[in-house]
Amino acid sequence: MFEVRDRPKMVQRALLVGVRQPSRNGDDVSDMLLELAALVETLDIEVMESMAISIRKPHPHFFIGRGKAHSIMNHAKAENYDCIVFDHALTPAQQRNWEKESRICVIDRTEVILDIFARRAQTREAVVQVGLARMVYSLPRLTRAWTHLSRQRGGGSKMRGQGETQLEADQRIVRDRIASLKKRLEVIRNQRKTQRKRRMKKPLPSAAIVGYTNAGKSSLLNCLTGANILAENKLFATLDPTTRQFLLPSGQKLLLTDTVGFVRKLPHNLIEAFKATLEEAVVADFLIHVLDVSNPEVERHIQTTMRVLKELGADEKPILTVFNKVDICRDAFFLKRLQLQYPKAAFVSVRENRGIGKLVQGMDDLLESKTVYAEFVFPFDRYDLVAQLHQAGCVKEEKTRDEGVFIAGHIPPDLRDNVRSFRLNGSENRTSSIPKQS
Repeated sequence: MFEVRDRPKMVQRALLVGVRQPSRNGDDVSDMLLELAALVETLDIEVMESMAISIRKPHPHFFIGRGKAHSIMNHAKAENYDCIVFDHALTPAQQRNWEKESRICVIDRTEVILDIFARRAQTREAVVQVGLARMVYSLPRLTRAWTHLSRQRGGGSKMRGQGETQLEADQRIVRDRIASLKKRLEVIRNQRKTQRKRRMKKPLPSAAIVGYTNAGKSSLLNCLTGANILAENKLFATLDPTTRQFLLPSGQKLLLTDTVGFVRKLPHNLIEAFKATLEEAVVADFLIHVLDVSNPEVERHIQTTMRVLKELGADEKPILTVFNKVDICRDAFFLKRLQLQYPKAAFVSVRENRGIGKLVQGMDDLLESKTVYAEFVFPFDRYDLVAQLHQAGCVKEEKTRDEGVFIAGHIPPDLRDNVRSFRLNGSENRTSSIPKQS
């Protein structure tokens, strides 16, 4: 099986390069370099130095000017750095030019994120998704690894023309591999659709936990449901969605799904590959947006998450905003400002189990806003409908009468048609809706 070859030398010391353009804010470049440093350190690569370069416009050969490029190369060689990491995406040609002239490994943010995902992938689904993204990224970059290989001879004694180059052969292999992974991913997507259909047959509402990487999404799921999924202080600790059932105080049952975290400049091919996973956010009844309030970049994280949700077509869903890690937020003024700016948000500490009650009540209120309160009398031979209402957790009151079983509760949309003919006249009352939070 063809795999992209790993670099023979272990990268240990890295120089980070951020590019400041007239259209970008200078502070933003510094913030992005800090985030890039956290990503690089996740790969166990020591960040030795970071620098920001100002340019007027991108240059086709090195992305930055030739003089500045050679200055960076000489500095990296003098300091004996193993790798130069660009915060900005490099084209395959630019990456080859850098490596050819510097003789140093040169990568960009996209490759860093792909490598992190490759390390984190555990299940068959995650491995396929990451493998597809890496192959798509590597295809135009194969010349980095294969420029030293010669052409293959084709034909017999009467056909002396040169055959395809080794590079062309490897590109064909990678394309075949991409096609194979896409077919496997389509099978996974169909399996997920089947699983969703099974869940939807049980009329249980669902919520997807979304947000920036390392905001505490998995920890929140563990806190609410008692699940024992991996929750570490690492970027992209979770790649596979996990769904658990949660019983709300009202008795309503809810399916909660943890999802992969987002990050600024998340590679587009990763979003495409992980759509099978991220579709959980698309089909959910509402979203729980978890944010790390201790991170000074939390407001930019909100923008990043909303941008990815918009690309998935899930940005118009009702959203409960949760600011996590209030226990380690040291800026009281900043915390107060966010509380005033987001009055309906829940400010919690999952680690200390603080503020969870308000979040749970918000989830309960949001679900009740989508249901209709009604009263029914079911004949004794239709106890199957009573069982469905119990299974959905929407029964508030139940009594046995001479004519049948009296049921009162908040009925979700999926069950209304099934039970409509048994509703008592004048009993239906819709609760007030809760507006979407940003």
